Amino acid sequence: MTERMIQAGDAQLCAEAFGSPDDPAILLIGGAAASMDYWEDEFCERLAAGGRYVIRYDLRDTGRSSAYPAGSPGYTGADLVTDALAVLDGYGIAAAHLYGISMGAGIAQTLGVLHPDRVLSLTLQSTSPAGPGGPDRPDLPPMSPELAELFASEAPPPDWSDRDAAVEAMIEGLRPFDGAIAPDLAEERAVVTRMYDRTTDVAASQTNHWILEGGELDRGRLAEITAPTLVLHGTADPLLPFPHGEALAREIPGARLVPLDGMGHQYPPRAVWDTVVTEIVAHTAP
Repeated sequence: MTERMIQAGDAQLCAEAFGSPDDPAILLIGGAAASMDYWEDEFCERLAAGGRYVIRYDLRDTGRSSAYPAGSPGYTGADLVTDALAVLDGYGIAAAHLYGISMGAGIAQTLGVLHPDRVLSLTLQSTSPAGPGGPDRPDLPPMSPELAELFASEAPPPDWSDRDAAVEAMIEGLRPFDGAIAPDLAEERAVVTRMYDRTTDVAASQTNHWILEGGELDRGRLAEITAPTLVLHGTADPLLPFPHGEALAREIPGARLVPLDGMGHQYPPRAVWDTVVTEIVAHTAP
């Protein structure tokens, strides 16, 4: 594994690949405020062992990719969409299987509509056809009251320059997104610490993705997706409850929904790796 820097417009993106470039490529697209470290090494290695060329990358403002001032991202949500194409270009890949989580799955949906020639298949995890439910989306349930309270909170952020305090705050911030699967705290701490140590500007990484504008896909366009689509969704997701996954699978032609029992709104915990890897390797078979 060797990290490489890829030019994407005015940004530099850090990417890393697992496996053989002769195998079908899977591009992993992460969620908001999460570097590629959340795609754990062993998880990527297991996908690669299934005969896939697995590429993960740091979104802008995460990891070693370009950072912008906290509170003033010099890019839009649409740039995150074209960044994924830049990563494929950087590896000389004409079309790939896309596996996105949360915001990354929103990016993958958009690519499936706007750039179908670059998409061999979609795997969409922990996402929705329209974002959190509410009065304007009565068909989709809202987030849990605990998360709603968290998002409405005006508690001051930690001192992001204080490594120990920042790591503790980020770990604590994951708890409201948990489902019924107990977290592996040691593994989680290792991932978050590695992310902190690799990230150019942690304050920016924890701020800017939440205030981006642009790049949203109109819900009605999901019917245009032609790529074979697998929807993975935790049955205990507190941010986007399970009916969001059901709705997404209904609205994308031919999509197949696989429930992940007890999983919350998170990267796949080790308890579901067997299911997720098996499903993705089958879904991306040539």
